[in-house]
Amino acid sequence: MLDIKRIRENPEAIKSGIKNKNDNTDVDKILSLDEKRREIIREVEDLKSKRNKVSQEIAQKKKAGENADKTIAEMKAVGDKISSLDSDLRELDEAIRNIIIWIPNLPHQSVPVGSDESANVVVREWGKIEKKDFKVLPHWKIGEKLDILDLEAATRISGSGFYLLKGLGAKLQRALVNYMLDTHSASGFLEIAAPFIVTADSMFGTGQLPKLENDMYKTTEDSMYLIPTAEVSITNCYKQQIISHGELPIKMVGHSPCFRREAGAAGKDTRGMIRVHQFDKVEMVKIVEPENSYVELETLVEQAEKILQGLNIPYRVSMLATGDLSFAAAKCYDIELWSAGIEKYLEISSVSNFEDFQARRMNCRFRDKDKKVRHPHTLNGSGLALARLIPAILENFQNNDGTVSIPEVIRPYMGGIKQIG
Repeated sequence: MLDIKRIRENPEAIKSGIKNKNDNTDVDKILSLDEKRREIIREVEDLKSKRNKVSQEIAQKKKAGENADKTIAEMKAVGDKISSLDSDLRELDEAIRNIIIWIPNLPHQSVPVGSDESANVVVREWGKIEKKDFKVLPHWKIGEKLDILDLEAATRISGSGFYLLKGLGAKLQRALVNYMLDTHSASGFLEIAAPFIVTADSMFGTGQLPKLENDMYKTTEDSMYLIPTAEVSITNCYKQQIISHGELPIKMVGHSPCFRREAGAAGKDTRGMIRVHQFDKVEMVKIVEPENSYVELETLVEQAEKILQGLNIPYRVSMLATGDLSFAAAKCYDIELWSAGIEKYLEISSVSNFEDFQARRMNCRFRDKDKKVRHPHTLNGSGLALARLIPAILENFQNNDGTVSIPEVIRPYMGGIKQIG
């Protein structure tokens, strides 16, 4: 959430930033309401000052035996006016807040300006795309042929947009989760096992609400939400907290199922496991001092890349343009792995810096070296998502005889199994 002071002092920069994010929030309306708010505050302060002064005069009159009834009546009217203005002030505060919560975070100055993903910039590529001497089957075909993926059963159970892994497929997913958690933990990330169902306040804190409510699964009786990513639970560990000096940076990692309606995604990569309503993911979160956050962003991208390099899966890293950034992100890199069966790059991780946007929404603060209480910057990144990673393994490590080799780093987690099939 943006600071009203920042909006007041930099209105044109705010307008430009939200325009570049394809948003049309009325900044002038906020400024108008804010001016009325400040006028009321000044009037209330003047009235309170007058009341304090006259109260002393009333005390002096009473002490001298003089009649102060008229002055007391006047001050009662002043008190009523103050109460009325306080009520107006609360209404203005609510009106301003109801607009500000819909304003997206502003893009960082290094982000390329563009209305959509066509303006994204590839910053690097890793690995060599191997040309097979046979037709590589897409993951949904090889998975069913090896009897480790059952999309039909998932549809019977839950409808379209779900998948079911079994046998060595389920074991592969568990192995990958453990490998990723171990890798990130070895790099200093604290493993967190947090709740998968959260309050609306927690969803608001990380920016899912109110903007993205239509894409969330909500319980009916108690208005709780199934998390779309472990980012929500893990980041909110520090909701309404003041972090002690010296405790930053904080690095956390966790595994969770993720639940998304995928509203508006009809017709986009719907085959197999690529775009589904439930999938597992390992998520990394950092809470850092503002001065270091963009260095921390680069190292977080490298941490996610470490998984793909260990698995020897080709990928590329793209910097997202302003119009392709999420609601809460100031800057984001997408990591896209190569999927040989469909011959295209697929997003496997988004690594974002939210600056103080989330911290303000969830009232997370820290005490700096000068003992001043400030808002930290928050970052997160997938490390990685299983619904894209498993298909990439089934396709990139597919053999001519219909088997799939297990990447070497995963074999210890698979009990030494070298291939499926």
